[in-house]
Amino acid sequence: METWIITALLIVTLYLLISEKISVDLTAIGIMVTLVVSGILTPREAVAGFANPAVITVGAMFVVSKGMMRTGGVEFLGRQVIHFANGSSLLALTLILITVAIASAFINNTPVVILFIPVVMAMCCEFGLSPSKFLIPVSYASILAGTCTLIGTSTNIIISDLSNEYGYGALTMFELSIIGAPIAIIGILFLIIAAPRVLPELANPICNIEDGSHRQYLAELKIRPDSKLVGKPANTLFRDKHPNLEVLEVINKSHIYYPGRDTITITGDDILLVKSSLNDLVAILHNEEVELPSSETGLLLGAQKDAPIVVELIISAHSPLRGRRLANTDLAKDPDVHIIAVKRSNLHLTERQIHDIRLQTGDIILIWCSESKLDTIRSDQECIVIEDVYEEIVHKRKAIWSIVNFIGMVVTATLGFADIMTCALTAAFLMIITGCLQMRDAYRALQADVLMLIAGTIALGAAMAKTGTSQLYAEAFLSLFSDMSPTLVLGGMILLTSISTQILSNNATAVLLLPIAISTALGIGVDPKPFIIGICIGASACFATPVGYQTNLMVYGPGGYRFKDYLKLGIPLNIFVVLAGMLLIPVIWPFHLS
Repeated sequence: METWIITALLIVTLYLLISEKISVDLTAIGIMVTLVVSGILTPREAVAGFANPAVITVGAMFVVSKGMMRTGGVEFLGRQVIHFANGSSLLALTLILITVAIASAFINNTPVVILFIPVVMAMCCEFGLSPSKFLIPVSYASILAGTCTLIGTSTNIIISDLSNEYGYGALTMFELSIIGAPIAIIGILFLIIAAPRVLPELANPICNIEDGSHRQYLAELKIRPDSKLVGKPANTLFRDKHPNLEVLEVINKSHIYYPGRDTITITGDDILLVKSSLNDLVAILHNEEVELPSSETGLLLGAQKDAPIVVELIISAHSPLRGRRLANTDLAKDPDVHIIAVKRSNLHLTERQIHDIRLQTGDIILIWCSESKLDTIRSDQECIVIEDVYEEIVHKRKAIWSIVNFIGMVVTATLGFADIMTCALTAAFLMIITGCLQMRDAYRALQADVLMLIAGTIALGAAMAKTGTSQLYAEAFLSLFSDMSPTLVLGGMILLTSISTQILSNNATAVLLLPIAISTALGIGVDPKPFIIGICIGASACFATPVGYQTNLMVYGPGGYRFKDYLKLGIPLNIFVVLAGMLLIPVIWPFHLS
């Protein structure tokens, strides 16, 4: 009876995931509820997936990725790819897939894919391309390359250890390269040719975080008496570091000078009226050589409790602030609110100073304040609060920290000093504690639907193992090949492994099917080694669904994909890997018993 329940649940789950009649996270909850209500799993067993290292690792990786994006930590790498691609979509795809493949052969492919997601997004903004044409191929290339070495994926290491325990010897570092490298090369060539043709072309959701001329603010900056800017000519101020920032006026005591016309040298306590982008303004305020005229506190966006946040306040048509001088509003008088800049649609202001501006409908006031203060401003309903602007800030001064955190995570995981979950959690913690990311950003980086889906499928896999349903499926499937040649039986085993890894994790699939593969080989009188290699190849052939491998899940949201998008490239790749494994493995590892 339990087998029938799980079979029905599996069919319904696959239907809901493919059709997307309901959201994937709701499907995951439904799986856990059904398994508990039916008595197949205890409540503790059903939710055990939330404590699974895969869920924790993926969640931590989301935070690390966000930290890399917010600090511009991937900007250099992305710029190199953009430079060499020179606007060519095909060349860009080729360069990215080759780089991902080489890295994934020696490094756990999860951080590699995490690193390249923001690179792809930035590059697509630069070229006006769709990231949905790139991200699934990035995941697939990393999976293909993982079969090239023993350390390419944790599944290979697990199978090697189990093979040694069963008495058939461990795999050497490059033993899998003989078959893994040709499969990876052909698979990547297929992706380069097919991906641009079959994947959807969707808009890039992050292009609006790029600085542009449409996002320019008027701000006042006060020169500190000890600033290095004192004594410099106003018309060349900030030109080296912030070439797009324009100094409109210099207010020296009661005199107003125009750098474009007047020759003026900066002195202490001068007030500058500038036009600038958000990122330039934040960078200059962090520099501590200038400050806001009305603020006694520097702009510090860190990981402290009740951390500051930069937001926009829009003056609505019904706002009581309309027609009032900014200096006379409660907003300007509040010591907990710091006004950075003002934006008007045509940037034409007749007033000489920001605080003299009479507010109009549609005016935007850029401020920074604490999160608790923001709640108060929102409840006053005097203006519309827009928090999205905070997502535009790139903390470039923290880029070195984010890069060190990421490299440290990759190196420690690769050298085996700690498992990938511990390394990812440590890197996520360091991203926050070093100020690369605020806690609010970390929470927002967690893609709850993806994490729920992983936990739900882990519960389903546990139920299949507990009830013997997985074993029943395997034996029934292999019975179809009982009277066939060893080559076809091997192909059937690789196909079964590939199908199973779409539903279960690749590690769970390998552990479950390796004993069956060895016993099947001995049952037909051949050497189990080709079947052991077949499990390695099949367990990494998880291309047809987003739940087959965690890198597939990672690109699901950023690429804006649907479940069926994975089938377009995934099914041909799965078929290719199964056929290649079936034909090549017996040539390299003969069937005869030694």
